Parts: sequence; C-alpha cells; structure tokens
Amino acid sequence: MTANYSYYSLESNVDVIQDTYRMRYLMEDIRITYKRDININVGGIIIDAREGDISSVPRWLAKKLSEYDIIDIQDNDISAYISRALNRERIAKPHDLSGLDPDFYIRVNEHLKELKDIDREKLIVSLNSFLASRLQKIVKLAAASQLSPELEQKLSAEENELYTSIHHSSAVFKQKVLRKFG
Repeated sequence: MTANYSYYSLESNVDVIQDTYRMRYLMEDIRITYKRDININVGGIIIDAREGDISSVPRWLAKKLSEYDIIDIQDNDISAYISRALNRERIAKPHDLSGLDPDFYIRVNEHLKELKDIDREKLIVSLNSFLASRLQKIVKLAAASQLSPELEQKLSAEENELYTSIHHSSAVFKQKVLRKFG
C-alpha cells in the first residue's frame, strides 16, 4: 500500500520561504567600521572611506569586506537576540508560544556559520530543546484549530508553513477516519 504524502510540498515551500528571507536578510543594511582606508566600486556601490569611519552597507557586502579584514561588523547583538528568544520560549506556558520574527531561523543559521565549533555545538544543543518545545506546541495547536492572526504573529515564516500543513493534514485525516459519521 502506498500513501500520497505532501512532505515534498512542505519541504519545497520551506526552501522557498528560507531563500526569500535569506535574500532579505543579506540585503539589510548593517553598520560597519573601517579598519583601513578604502576606495572601491563593488557592484555599483562606491565606497570611499578612511580608517575609523562608520557607515552602513548591505550585509552581503559587509561579509565580503570582513573576509578581507577591511571592516568590523557592528552586529554583536545577534547572540543576545537569540538568547532572549530561547529564554522567552523556555518560560512560556506549556500551551503558549512565544513570539518570533519571521526570519528568526535565517538569523540563527547565519549566526551559527560564524561561531567556533564549541560555541556552535552549545547553541545547537539549546536550539534542539527550543525546537522540540515549539514543535510540540505547534502540532497540538494546529491539530485543534486554524491559524489565528494572533498566533500567526508569533510564528517564524517556516513555522507558519508547518502549522498550515499540519492543520490541513489533520483535517483531512479526521475527515477520512470519520467519513461515515462526520
């Protein structure tokens, strides 16, 4: 017996969502400090700066300039941002989800890329517990009711897609197993 599941659809939708939010994230301006004098033109972006100057450039450009040790990126609050999100979820009631930004997981994954192995492993352990808690809550809520606007505001973009998929699958399942009585 074979079953027709829509896992590929969910996976594909999440991939598209992540790609979209990743692009937005990389296009956001970020504050930088120049470590040395520079005068370049990158993709139509002209940079003429002196050592110590502070400016804003798209995140993708800041990452490239940082690779060449030309600038320091002033985005140190990402660790605190992630920590606050983990703590809010930890202290939330068992049936309540704490709020996340739509691009939360994109920011987390970009931050994980920049961490040293030991720090990355510590954060991944915390994130696994965080994800288990959120998944449990999302499954319970999605099986019981449609996504409300209030709850939608608390979910990341990927979680929103997961919720919709679980709710749909749950509704179909209920309809199929109770077809003679429902």
